[in-house]
Amino acid sequence: MEKRVSAVLVAAGSSTRMGFDKLSFDLGGETVLHRSIRAFEQDPLVTEIVLVAGKNRAFVEQQAADCTKPVQIVTGGTTRAESAKNGVLAAAGELVAVHDAARPFVSQAVITAALEAAARCGAAAPAVPVKDTIKAAARGNGKTVPDACLVYTTPDRSTLYAVQTPQCFDRAEYLAALEELDAEKARLVTDDCSLFELTGRAVQLTQGDYANYKITTREDLPRPEQKEEHKMRIGHGYDVHRLVEGRKLILGGVEVPFEKGLLGHSDADVLAHAVMDAVLGAAALGDIGQHFPDNDPAYSGADSLKLARRVAEILKEHGFRIENIDATLLCQRPKLAPYIPAMRQNLADAFGLPVDAVSVKATTEEHLGFTGEGLGIAAHAVALIETL
Repeated sequence: MEKRVSAVLVAAGSSTRMGFDKLSFDLGGETVLHRSIRAFEQDPLVTEIVLVAGKNRAFVEQQAADCTKPVQIVTGGTTRAESAKNGVLAAAGELVAVHDAARPFVSQAVITAALEAAARCGAAAPAVPVKDTIKAAARGNGKTVPDACLVYTTPDRSTLYAVQTPQCFDRAEYLAALEELDAEKARLVTDDCSLFELTGRAVQLTQGDYANYKITTREDLPRPEQKEEHKMRIGHGYDVHRLVEGRKLILGGVEVPFEKGLLGHSDADVLAHAVMDAVLGAAALGDIGQHFPDNDPAYSGADSLKLARRVAEILKEHGFRIENIDATLLCQRPKLAPYIPAMRQNLADAFGLPVDAVSVKATTEEHLGFTGEGLGIAAHAVALIETL
């Protein structure tokens, strides 16, 4: 597309029907507003983002601080229509995509389809077919069904569409329509497209998405499992170290009484190492050798639980959350059962998990020569993570 595109995100509402600022609602590590900003930041057609703020300006500024595209913040008006107008007036693009910031789940496909249609015909909006039968009846207040609410007619559902945002326009045509709209017609504006409709301009509907819904009341707030389409990822880790004299035996951060310890550059905590590799592997972020090289003096004798805490930070920095860990120790001696609860707690603390999300087991495998009587200890680990 040759035309420049400005995304105008209207975030100036008072959330009176919600009772708190819905744009600050946590979608699992990311607010509603930040998720909406990110959708347009990642769209290759969008060249700038205009945020329309109200009394929440400080919050809006904070949420836009890490946006990689040019951002400007303007003050909204007393109505949704005025706020949208202020955003469009400030926009520099030849096309504008006006979006409700309370629709955080808009997809790239929905944005692109509406923009391309607006570039062709001047105005477009995503929409989805209405699923329910609609009744036209006595006027209500928009919140409850009034008493004695008699039905006038039942419109043909096949001609009805629920309109979403972003509603996209040729900016020059939008401003021209504003000039033509008289005060009487202005009261009939219910969405941005109605501005075009009331001035005799065509509006094209494009394919929307039922997931692109607007958060308006508490009933619209997503349940935990609906907050975002989190992607689950699994990683596997394996480590083995030889037992030698003159070393402490550290497993899962616990010093286990034994006549030998594990040989290694750090404290050789084979259990912590396997778990770290599983976590890093799930996120495709390399392994512990890459992050903590065994030829770096800084990690000589290092406490592996401290390294595990750093691994947890690395995952969070890359947008991942650890869900649970399952690990197995393989050795003949010593007996580890009495120390496993402390190992679980240590690993849980290091990775910021509840202890019931960490499993540690111990078994013997005599046929593995390296881990035979007094030779060495191995550990397997599996980690489940999800995207934030």
